Amino acid sequence: MASVEALRGTAGKQELFRGLVESAQDAILIKTLDGRITFWNGAAQRLYGYGASEVVGRHIGLLIPPDLKDEEAELLERIGRGERIEHYETRRATSDGRVLDVDVSLWPIRNRRGTISAACSTTRDITGRKKAERELAELYAQQRHIALALRLMGTSEQIPGARAATRYLPSTQGQGVGGDWLDLIDLGAGRVGVIIGDVMGRGLDAAVVMGQLRSAARALALAGTPPCELIQTLDTFTRGLPEQFVTCTYLEADPAQGEVTACSAGHLPVWLVAPDATVSALPVPTGIPLGVGGVPHQEVRLPLRAGTTLVLYTDGLVETPYSDIDAQLDLLTTTLAKVFAGAEGLEDAADQIMHAILPDTAAYSDDVTLLLVGFPTALLDTATADLAGEASSVPEGRHFLLRTLRTWGLATLADTALLLASELLTNAVCHARGPLTLRVWYSPRELGVEVTDRSTTPRPRARIADDAEESGRGLMLVEALADAWGTRAETVGKTVWFTLLTASVHTAATALTG
Repeated sequence: MASVEALRGTAGKQELFRGLVESAQDAILIKTLDGRITFWNGAAQRLYGYGASEVVGRHIGLLIPPDLKDEEAELLERIGRGERIEHYETRRATSDGRVLDVDVSLWPIRNRRGTISAACSTTRDITGRKKAERELAELYAQQRHIALALRLMGTSEQIPGARAATRYLPSTQGQGVGGDWLDLIDLGAGRVGVIIGDVMGRGLDAAVVMGQLRSAARALALAGTPPCELIQTLDTFTRGLPEQFVTCTYLEADPAQGEVTACSAGHLPVWLVAPDATVSALPVPTGIPLGVGGVPHQEVRLPLRAGTTLVLYTDGLVETPYSDIDAQLDLLTTTLAKVFAGAEGLEDAADQIMHAILPDTAAYSDDVTLLLVGFPTALLDTATADLAGEASSVPEGRHFLLRTLRTWGLATLADTALLLASELLTNAVCHARGPLTLRVWYSPRELGVEVTDRSTTPRPRARIADDAEESGRGLMLVEALADAWGTRAETVGKTVWFTLLTASVHTAATALTG
């Protein structure tokens, strides 16, 4: 009697188990180790479209897409070794030819002797989830492409008289590309504008703000805006943007004068690497980030030794969740000294710096930007004459310029240079306040002529003069005959300059002497 009750109890448990399996939401099937299906629940029928009578006794290959046949053999082999396989994502075919993305869990079934004789699997349709993941990945990729395009828009030019190496690594998290930007700007007259900035955050929003600031900064720099005024203008611009935190540093380097003018808005320090690999910080007041307002930014003018390299970067290079920022800055300065003691050019130096600060990692939580800018190892030839603010200064300046050009072997440029210099000097005498300074400089690439006055009147602009006007044509001549010209504000007064290319002069001289 007891044995009958035991059998009834066992049968009841089996019926309960079968009921639970049949009511399960996941497809459940059992298969032998050679892949023959021995059990098939109702959810499996709803998922695959086959009834139990159609599949029991048939091989599991019925459900496997052709390109995954080898996968099933590998899974059964792992089950035969006693492995349990959790949440294995793969694909399975249905009776009507559709291919589903599925999540499969498998585990071995042992007989009474403990030997593995079969495998049980539960399968869940994740086609909708995988589609959503793909669409999200495509959206991220699209936004990343747009953000990267905004960052690369107007790629920095190569500046005559300056060498540069840049490195940029977009974040590997989220939408990747963020708000880091850098720019090198040919300001003319041998001067170079250098800017680096960081809009906090990542993705399209940060990249759009970055693109706006980069374009605005370049336009202001090309218009001759001094560093402090440029930063203050960007500060005003940024205040109109919602919840933006932006740091930025702008420098104007004048290798011929041997000086650099700089202004910082809360950005990390700029490092100077001397020709002997000595590293020091450019002593620029840090200031407050753009958009904060209330505190004026400070501009400083500092010496720039020949052969110096400027090192600029964003916080992604030196900030990590696991290290102190001061320790990382110390590591950077130590690395710079070591690298520049033996690097073969700026590109090699940039590679070594990146490897030393961010060794052997492909994951970056923030954008990483590095900019190295080097200047010639020798100053340009220069000559300067101080002149009174009166009419006699025009012929005096012409004579000084002619003697200088003959000394430098540039007499072939004399006619054009003298004509344009006369126009600049005449404008300064007529419309500005003396005394005047005539500065001439020379490089293998170009000749520069600059006239500085002490006037605070607006900087001159080329315009089309009316037929009845006797003046107004001087700057049109400069516009037509100079290779480049422009104006810039000084601490007191302004400078108007033009340049003429000298490469053709050297080519002709070489041909005559050759």
